[in-house]
Amino acid sequence: MKKKKKSLSAFSILFIILIVIFVISLFLNGMTFDPVLPKGAEEPVSEVAKASFSDLIMSPYYGFVDAVDISIFVLVLGGFLGIVADTGALEAGIHRLVKNSKGKELMLITILMLLFSLGGTVYGMAEETVAFYGVITTAMIAAGFDSVVAVATICLGAGAGVLGSTVNPFAIGVAVDALKGIDITANQAIILPLGLILWLSTVAICIFFVRQYAKKVQADKGSTILSLQEVEDMEGFRIGEEGLKEFTSKHKAILYIFAFTFIVMIGSLIPWVDLGVNVFAGRTSFLTGADYGDWYFGEIAMWFLLMGIIIAIVAGMSEKEIVDSFVKGSSDILSVVLIIVVSRAVSVLMQSTHIDALILDRASKALQGTSAVIFVIGSYILYLFLSFLIPSTSGLAFVSIPVMGGLAHAIGLSPEVMIMIFSAGCGLINLITPTSGVVMGGLQMAKVNYSTWVKFVTKIMVVIAIANVVILSVAMLMFS
Repeated sequence: MKKKKKSLSAFSILFIILIVIFVISLFLNGMTFDPVLPKGAEEPVSEVAKASFSDLIMSPYYGFVDAVDISIFVLVLGGFLGIVADTGALEAGIHRLVKNSKGKELMLITILMLLFSLGGTVYGMAEETVAFYGVITTAMIAAGFDSVVAVATICLGAGAGVLGSTVNPFAIGVAVDALKGIDITANQAIILPLGLILWLSTVAICIFFVRQYAKKVQADKGSTILSLQEVEDMEGFRIGEEGLKEFTSKHKAILYIFAFTFIVMIGSLIPWVDLGVNVFAGRTSFLTGADYGDWYFGEIAMWFLLMGIIIAIVAGMSEKEIVDSFVKGSSDILSVVLIIVVSRAVSVLMQSTHIDALILDRASKALQGTSAVIFVIGSYILYLFLSFLIPSTSGLAFVSIPVMGGLAHAIGLSPEVMIMIFSAGCGLINLITPTSGVVMGGLQMAKVNYSTWVKFVTKIMVVIAIANVVILSVAMLMFS
């Protein structure tokens, strides 16, 4: 068993990063770079702006404003899960699932990671994974694993898919449009198979490492990398045998509704019209005002609210029980919302100072005249830094692809491979960056320290990075 140790909280880490960005902006104030148009801006910018003390103080507020949609979603999700938990169906269902999968628990990890990765490669599944951390953590602990296995199953599963995006509109779609803005038409016949190779190779690496660790923990609980405090926190997810309710037909009905709720959520985020599927067009707007496939956090939040009420009615809960369960569930998840808010504050302060644009400008100039392989390696490393500064894949694509894609095209290299370098680089760093509300929020829900997650995932990320660079270098040599 590991010794009890004190670690910096996620909040402290993020506030330290805020202060560091503030100080750096003072030193770099006025430093110029080639004009770039930030996403959402009307005028291009060409120099670093000094952050004032008031900018630092107000950044959490503006982070809240910027993240209000996902914050509402997470709060409503907490209320929804609170209602479901109080019906007893979730606990009884997970117990039944683990009992039925006795001896096949590792296969459960593989299946879940593949499903999460599919969501990642198709529509960039990221913030939506927050909805799964509580349930998956409970299931994994009941199966004999620990909370790190739960986090890895979700974060690495979905992350591997986003890294190897194929038709993800928030990464590939925005990047292709950004290239069109500088009169370069991307060849999808290069992007799609290359994304497929990156996706499958990355998810295979992730599954291998997670299964190996899970197997060790299942065989010997003392092999966990969790601290003593985290092990104690993990007990809050454990399902006790005593007092466990029988899995009734009512529980079964509630879990069917529960599963249906998540299936609809996932489908609502897939851009069906862009994929040539028009069956939902104009037929589902009666529910939220937006067509199915055009939903975002507002529509999803209200969908969970509606389904939570329906589940409560099926369970026979009174009006007071519904309200109390919803409020308690929302309060339990409030810390996750605050983590997301402060994470977004870091992005807001970074983009307002334009330090990200300065780094992009200097790096692109340094890569001119290099060989194809050096260009791939340098660009990949550049996106590791840029993704730390701009966790949003769509925002990063909008700002960087006209510069990096245009540079690749100008020196005779493939802009399509450049798009996949962007996808792979930002996909890798978003598995670990503390500026990502998804990573920090998920860890908060699973009660895993950020330092523990870094310790677990570092080796996996190194292997993924090597595989990515080899694949991308070969592709650049082939298509340039």
